Amino acid sequence: MSLSTAEGLIHAPLLYKGKVRELYDLGEHFLIVVTDRISAFDYVLEPPVPEKGNVLNRLSAFWFEQTKDLLENHVVHTDVDKLGHVIDEQHKELLKDRIMVTLKAERIDIECVVRGYITGGGWRQYEQTGEVNGIPLPKGLRKNERFPKPLFTPAAKNDVGHDEDISLHQMKELVGAQLTGELEEKSLALYEFARAFCDKRGIILADCKFEFGLVDGKVILIDEIFTPDSSRFWAQEKYELDVEIDSMDKEPVRSYLASSGWDKNSKPDPLPAEVVEETTARYTDIWRRLTAQ
Repeated sequence: MSLSTAEGLIHAPLLYKGKVRELYDLGEHFLIVVTDRISAFDYVLEPPVPEKGNVLNRLSAFWFEQTKDLLENHVVHTDVDKLGHVIDEQHKELLKDRIMVTLKAERIDIECVVRGYITGGGWRQYEQTGEVNGIPLPKGLRKNERFPKPLFTPAAKNDVGHDEDISLHQMKELVGAQLTGELEEKSLALYEFARAFCDKRGIILADCKFEFGLVDGKVILIDEIFTPDSSRFWAQEKYELDVEIDSMDKEPVRSYLASSGWDKNSKPDPLPAEVVEETTARYTDIWRRLTAQ
C-alpha cells in the first residue's frame, strides 16, 4: 500500500504539511509522518511511490542510531504502538514504519550542505563564477571530481520556494560566528563518517544536507539524514568524470519528466506505472545496500 497523506489518520493537530513529511503536535513532542509523496521541480507528483516513505523514515532512524555518538538527535522513538489513541488500531500497519516521535527543537533556519564532489548546483556555480558559495576554487576542475577536502556550503532556508545559497560570511551574519563554526564542524564530521560507511558498501556519498535545532540551548540533529531525498548517492561502478551520473534516488522520475515535453509551469500528468515501479526499486535498493537488511 502507499500513503499520500496521514490527514484523517492521526488524532493530533497538523502543524505543517511539506512536500513529503507531515508534522503533528503531540504536546510534549512532535510526530513526523513520512508519506510516499514524491516531488520534482517544486511540484508534488501523482501517484505516490509505494515504500518511499518507509525507506526514508527507516533510513533516517538507521543513520540517527549510527551517528548518535557523534551528535545527539531529535529521535524519541519510532514505535507506532506507543502512540496509543493518536492512531486507530486499523491504521497501525500502514503507519508503522513511517512515524518518528521527536523532541521539540527550535529549528535553525540554515540548511547545512556538505559537498565531497563538484557536481549538481555546485558545478553550475563553478562554471559561472569559479566559486561555490563564495569559496574560490582552482581552475580546471572537472565535473564530478572529488574535492581534496569536503566543502561546507550553507543555504538559508525558505519554507516557500528554493533555499538560497549563502557564503559563510552571510551565515555568520544570520546566526553568529560561534554557531556557524559549530554547525560547520558538526556537518563535516557527519559527512566524513557517512562517506567512510558508504564506501565500504560500494556507494559514493557525493553530497548531503543537514538540519539542526536547539533544545535547551544545545545543538542537535533534526529532520532526516543520509536519505535519497537529502543526499546524492552514486554507485561506485557508475562513477565517471564529465558526465551526468545516474543517482540512486528519484532519477527515473526526473529522466521521465525531462523527456516528456512537460513545460514545468503546470502540474504534470500522472507518472507512468513503470516509472513509479522503477523509483520504488531505487529507494528499496539503497536501503538494502546501506543497511544490509
